[in-house]
Amino acid sequence: MRHVIALDVGGTGMKAALVAADGALLHRARRPTGRDRGPDAVVTAILDFAAELRDHGVREYGEGAAAAGVAVPGIVDEADGRAVYAANLRWRDVPLRALLSERLGGLPVALGHDVRTGGLAEGRIGAGRGADRFLFVPVGTGIAGAIGIDGRIEAGAHGCAGEIGHIVVRPGGPECACGQRGCLEALASAAAITRAWAAAGGDPDADAAGCARAVAAGDRTASAVWREAVDALADGLVTGLTLLDPRVVIIGGGLAEAGDTLFGPLRAAVEARVTFQKPPLVVPAALGDTAGCLGAGLLAWDLISVEVTA
Repeated sequence: MRHVIALDVGGTGMKAALVAADGALLHRARRPTGRDRGPDAVVTAILDFAAELRDHGVREYGEGAAAAGVAVPGIVDEADGRAVYAANLRWRDVPLRALLSERLGGLPVALGHDVRTGGLAEGRIGAGRGADRFLFVPVGTGIAGAIGIDGRIEAGAHGCAGEIGHIVVRPGGPECACGQRGCLEALASAAAITRAWAAAGGDPDADAAGCARAVAAGDRTASAVWREAVDALADGLVTGLTLLDPRVVIIGGGLAEAGDTLFGPLRAAVEARVTFQKPPLVVPAALGDTAGCLGAGLLAWDLISVEVTA
């Protein structure tokens, strides 16, 4: 059976699959990245895992993969196939596409940014299916974004398009990891809510999920913390929709698991802020933690399609 290798590399672990042409996940597997052993060990782990997946395909389906797609965090030069920088993996300028292709016997390899790759899957086969313009915003430890246009993801001139988490929504506000103050990520991410909720309640073990539960239970202190985060998120989203005019805004990441506790006030806050803009649908992501693998598979199938067309 014809298939591709799909590999989603995270900060501590890797998720992978063999993906059929119809999008079915034929085989799934996970491995640690080995980042505690240094950046070279991470690269070795990726190459070894990809080779294992190729060998599994040969054994189970009678043929090797037709291509491979890999999603990685950090700054990615997708055109050149290089993982430029990722702080959590401690690597710089790794020619990952070339290394993988060599290890896999010359197999075509597509390399993508993890958030944009997840956004590709959500846009084509997930919550944004059928939308010609969408904005995918995963809200977890940080906040990132992916801009979807006619079934593809816009990477930008330098591979940095969609970084909505670093829009300044509160000038002079809390310091962000990027060096600015008042970024959306510093105010509305799960990490930011965790910090604010812990400070407000005096509980060092508090977290964003606990804050959401307290909001649902009617806790006033939690509600105040939550409202500040939702207001900041709405301000960032309205900036994004003013620039991009998407039909759908897809919210993913851990914070989306709060369900109506998040989406009810967030939709209301966005609608209260728009003037001339057309309010988009604001919906939860549909694919969960499989989005990265599914998107990597789409990258691989797209690569084959482009090569055949050419």
